[in-house]
Order: sequence, then structure tokens, then C-alpha cells
Amino acid sequence: MEIANVQAVPGSALLTPEDSVVVLVDHQPQMFFGTTNTDRAGIINATLGLARSAQVFDVPVVLTTVASTTFSGPLLPALAELFPGTRPIDRTTMNCWEDPRVVDAVKATGRRRIVLAGLWTEVCVSTAALSAVEQGYQVYVPTDACGGVSAEAHQNAVTRMVGHGVVPTTWLTVLLEWQRDWARTQTYDATTEVVKRHAGAYGLGVIYAHAMFGGSGG
Repeated sequence: MEIANVQAVPGSALLTPEDSVVVLVDHQPQMFFGTTNTDRAGIINATLGLARSAQVFDVPVVLTTVASTTFSGPLLPALAELFPGTRPIDRTTMNCWEDPRVVDAVKATGRRRIVLAGLWTEVCVSTAALSAVEQGYQVYVPTDACGGVSAEAHQNAVTRMVGHGVVPTTWLTVLLEWQRDWARTQTYDATTEVVKRHAGAYGLGVIYAHAMFGGSGG
């Protein structure tokens, strides 16, 4: 593009609430038991932050579990509480993209960009991501809301996905990419509430700024 044609507009690669669907896969006790690549509490925090972010922007969320009554246990209670009217799609397949109900739920949203997170990164996340990309979806994986059985397994899965066009990101990046402008007052307060609740030191900074100066902005 010639410099004369450059405009102050967002890039087409950026996520928007209107083109996104969130798929949360297998945040269940047995899956957490086997997760060792990072602090489990951090994964839970990131997952809840991502889920609340989706709610702020009315982004559809597909919840799915695997063998919930025979092996993996129920959906993470704190996550289930955020979606009291939603029954997770319980599968037998490790790759949720091989379950027609999951694919149909994603297709029904009409969205072409999937924000996908879950346990484990090297199995249930990567197989679904690779499958969806092959069928024309753009997939973004908040890696901090994912976990693997080892650091090596998690990182190898991320590397493999990136090689096939999957975009690694974080839950906070997704939230701020959806908000993108602090002048968007419709979602400003709700966005900063999610930040204060889940964004650690950044969230404390927002609390401090609001308490001391009463100002806006991130």
C-alpha cells in the first residue's frame, strides 16, 4: 500500500466482538490433575477472565466437556456458574471438532474466528485448532487459559499450532482487542471490572488510578 493511502483504521487481523466465538474445552478436575506446565490457579483465573470478557461483549461461548460422568468430572464450578442456563456439550472424542454438536454450535454463531482454550493444550486444544483451521476458520488460542501435562508438551503444541496458522494470544489481549478504545463507554466499566478482578498487577493499577485520581483509561 502506498503511504498516501494509509489510514487510521484497525487492521483486518484484529479480533472484534462481532466476528468472534469462544470455545472452552474440558476445564474439568481430572484434566487439571494432569496439568503440570504452569500454576493451575493461573489457568483458572485466565479462563474465568476470558469467559467474563466474552460476556461483556456478547460474544457467544460454547462450553464442552469430555467424559464428565465417567472420568473427567464436571465443568469447573466457577465457570459453570457464569453460564447457569448452558449445559456443556459432553463428548467421547478427545478432539471436540470430531463431535458434530460442537461444530454445529460454532457454525450456528456465524462467526469465522474462534477463540479456543482448554485442557490439555497438546490434545484437546491442538487437535481442535488444527481441524478448524483446515476448514477455513481463524483460530486464536489464549495460551494462559490452557495447560498441558508438561511444559514441553504445552510448548510443542503451541509451536505445532503456530506452524498451521493458529494465533497464540492471552485472555487479557483478547479482552483489550475487543475493547480497543477507552472511549467506547458502553463497555468501558464492564471491561475495567474484568481487568480489576483478573488482571493481577495491571488490575491493581486500575483500582489505584480510579481510587486516587478518578480518571478513565486503561
